[in-house]
Amino acid sequence: MLKKLSSVLILALALGGQHFLVSSAVAQDATAPATEAAPAAAPATEAAPAADAAAPAADASSVIDAANDSTVAKETPHGMEKMWNEGDVVTRGVLILMVIMSASTWYIAAVKLMVQSKLFKQAVEARKVWDSKSLQDGVNNLKADSAFRAIAEDGLKALKHHDGKLTDKIDLESWVSMSVHRSASNVTNDLQTGMAVLATVASTSPFVGLFGTVWGIYHALIAIAVSGQPSIDKVAGPVGEALIATAIGLGVAVPAVFLYNWLVRRNKVASESLNAFAADVHAYLVVGVHGGDK
Repeated sequence: MLKKLSSVLILALALGGQHFLVSSAVAQDATAPATEAAPAAAPATEAAPAADAAAPAADASSVIDAANDSTVAKETPHGMEKMWNEGDVVTRGVLILMVIMSASTWYIAAVKLMVQSKLFKQAVEARKVWDSKSLQDGVNNLKADSAFRAIAEDGLKALKHHDGKLTDKIDLESWVSMSVHRSASNVTNDLQTGMAVLATVASTSPFVGLFGTVWGIYHALIAIAVSGQPSIDKVAGPVGEALIATAIGLGVAVPAVFLYNWLVRRNKVASESLNAFAADVHAYLVVGVHGGDK
């Protein structure tokens, strides 16, 4: 009897151990997929911040694109090109006239500046005339195209030819004085060449531009009335386009005013140098006084 009980107990213990081993194996198999899934979940967790960081970049890019689109949309079709292409004969004539006036201003200013600079240089050289033994020797040292040489030569010719019947009733002093001052006046008159053009441009170009503006506004209002759309966007564009003519007129006038006043002042200085040299020549030929002695 005892032998049978011990056999039953041994059999039960063996079956229990086998069941425990089977349960452990099943538990290990169920745990393995979860362990393998954990590394896979880690990249997904790491990818989340990258996605969050990419979101602001995408938003910034969309904002820039929207700004560019709005800039392109706001570009106005009005301007100088449209004004020229759609302008009539009067509008184009006004623009061409102002271009000619501006070109004339700068050309005359450049030429007058070169002439004045040359004359100032000749004035410096003319001061050396009185270092020579005689006026004739000093005149020979001047360049052939010198305005001061022409004045001195006219004085010497007047002195030489004051012996005819035509000059009997004119004293030597008056005859020489008229000759040298006439020569100086000729040079001064040459300096004034082109100054009237500068004065005309300075005084009339703003009104020419204003005429172009009035003409452009007139046609713009007629076109708006015909279209039947008197809204602010339809009025502001053509009117602002017409105002370009006034701006161009002012841009032509302002430099002309400054250049005119500057060149007039330089002409005055040059004329004073010519008259002073003419007076010195007159004093030398009549009285015998050197210009450098005064």
